[in-house]
Order: sequence, then C-alpha cells, then structure tokens
Amino acid sequence: MQPEPIFRDRAEAGRLLSRHLDRFRGPETVVLGIPRGGVVVAAEVARSLGARLDIAVARKLPAPDHPELAIGAVTAAGGLLLDTEVIRWLGVPETFVRNAIETERAEAARRERAFRGGEAPPPLVDRVVILVDDGLATGATMRAALRAVRQSMPCRLIAAAPVGSPEGCRAARFEADEVVCPFQLPDFGAVGFFYEDFNQTSDREVQDLLERSRSAPVAGAGSTR
Repeated sequence: MQPEPIFRDRAEAGRLLSRHLDRFRGPETVVLGIPRGGVVVAAEVARSLGARLDIAVARKLPAPDHPELAIGAVTAAGGLLLDTEVIRWLGVPETFVRNAIETERAEAARRERAFRGGEAPPPLVDRVVILVDDGLATGATMRAALRAVRQSMPCRLIAAAPVGSPEGCRAARFEADEVVCPFQLPDFGAVGFFYEDFNQTSDREVQDLLERSRSAPVAGAGSTR
C-alpha cells in the first residue's frame, strides 16, 4: 500500500528539516543541495539558517533495462560509489559500468557549469557543510556526493533529508559525520510517495534559487538562538 504524503511540497519539507538543523545556524555554514529537487529543500534550509546555498551535483548510475534501479552514483568532482552486490546480482558487464560512469560524470560536470552560471563554488575548508536531498532511498547518490565534498576538508559534514529509509540513512553514515533525517520509514518505496507535489524541478528553477541566494543579504547572519 502506498504511504500517505507527509509534505505538501519540497519547500515545506525544507522548512521542517531546518528546525532539526538550527544548531548549525550562521554565515559560516554552507548548505549544498543535490540537484534538482534537493536544491529546493536546501534553499529553505539555507534561508532559515542564514547560510550560503550552493550545489553538489551527483548522478545515479542506472542499471541496464532498469533505469530506476541504481547500481551506484558519481559526481563531477570524482566521487564514486558502486553497489557491487547489485552489479553482481544483475550480472552487469564491466564495460557497461565504465560507460555509465563516464556518461554520468560528464553530465554532472555539465550541470554544475549550467547551474552555477560561471560562479565559483564557495570555499568549504573548515566550514560546516550540510548536504541536502529531498529523500534518501538507497543513499547511493548522497554517499557519492558526501565522498566528493569530503575532499574539500569541511570541519563537519552533515547529510540531511526530510525523509528516508532506515537503510539509506545508515548508508549515509559511512561518509557523513552526522545524518539528520526526521522521518525514517520502513518499506520506503519511492521518495515521491511522501510529497503531495513532487513535480520535477527544472534547471531554471535551480538557477533562480542559486542566483537569489547569491544576491540576497544573508538573513540572520551571525545571530544565535
């Protein structure tokens, strides 16, 4: 049976998630959204915390003939996570895996360039970095993104999502210092089940959110509660 939605949309989910991240409030925190949908959630978190918003592009590696099933994930920055058990179970050829990595890494790089519009990414060294997605199913995409972000040497790296499976949250803990996921539900199914509105986020919407974050003064910067 399909579960009842928890959130009206990604923006509402982001506002709820931000309540569980309030201890990281301040301008030294950087919030990274995983495009596309994760950026909508991340924008609400960044606005609430008075933090900088940016992106961490991770791409799922789809299984042959089963595009919804992930055999791993990659990032443009070199993050790579392979689900060797699924690859072995499906008998996925090594050449398919190599080609998928190359294709999806190139697409991740293209999206980073398009979304940022030539802007340089913010420095992450010694920062608190919160990596946000709209849900954690297997956790593969989040883990690949975390692995890539870790190379930038943040002082603390948080994985955050409004909803996730217990397995996905456990998987993210292998790469993050902490996982914040208010709703961890067994028999998870798909992330979209938990949203009334789970329409696809467009490239333009991601670009607009990043542009607004760069141009607006940081609300509440330096404040504490």
